[in-house]
Amino acid sequence: MGDGLQWMVGRTSSSGWMLDVHFARGIGAEELAVRMGARAGSAAEAMTDDEITGLDIDAHPHRGPGSAVVRVGEHAGWAFAITYGPYLDKLHEVSRNGVEAVHYHHNSEHPPTHVSYGRDGRTVTGFGLCEEYHRYGEGDDPLLPELVAAGILRPDGAALHDPGIHDRDGHGRRSLAVFEERFGLSLPRTALAGDRLPVYAVMGSPAADFEEIHAWAAANGSPLPDERLRLIPAGLRAAYERATDPRWWDRRSGVNRAAAQGEFRTSGVLPEPVDPAGTGLRPLRSHPQQ
Repeated sequence: MGDGLQWMVGRTSSSGWMLDVHFARGIGAEELAVRMGARAGSAAEAMTDDEITGLDIDAHPHRGPGSAVVRVGEHAGWAFAITYGPYLDKLHEVSRNGVEAVHYHHNSEHPPTHVSYGRDGRTVTGFGLCEEYHRYGEGDDPLLPELVAAGILRPDGAALHDPGIHDRDGHGRRSLAVFEERFGLSLPRTALAGDRLPVYAVMGSPAADFEEIHAWAAANGSPLPDERLRLIPAGLRAAYERATDPRWWDRRSGVNRAAAQGEFRTSGVLPEPVDPAGTGLRPLRSHPQQ
């Protein structure tokens, strides 16, 4: 079966903090990318894991238009897509129409690592590594017998060992082995160690104003956006809009510059508060009476 999955425990992509992989059985690599948000036929040149860092992927959508790409391939009967960018859970989209799908998500800053299995557009089962006693999904619990056989859970689904077990990596590998063996899953180690794989933008691309911003960046000495996937990093977009939009600051701060209307009082004396509800109560004063 090749390298299996257990080697992935604790590993990250070139992002340095995350390893996120969607697997699919029943479709090819390009269709997997399309189901995750890519346009068919839009593959860029093949890249290594390290080369992705040159794309300046924006992993924080709240700072601007988010962007994400996937490197895709096929191995051991499954298509796989390694994601770079914001967290994307595409299990339901990937698994529709009879496709089987597995989503592995490791975030070194937000444990636990999650792994889930889907089919026909729904989550069948899933759990966090070292937290297998808390499982989620629809219908039956198909992996419980394997988790019991692996010495991870009791037959009633309770944890067999203390969740605070010291060898968490070893526990995680035994847990991943259940997915690996049940579904025949494997990801080549070389996918993170030099393999050049087709790349698709699945979020934030292509930017409709790419040429305009590219020309502005060239004229103003700013770093040029990468032309392979036409992604505009959020920082570059903010710099461009700040320089070219006279109302950029107003929009960012929420200031409304419309002309004020109504009666102005210049005496500096506050009128008595009005009590439209007729309660007889007045608001508390925030200043001492003179």
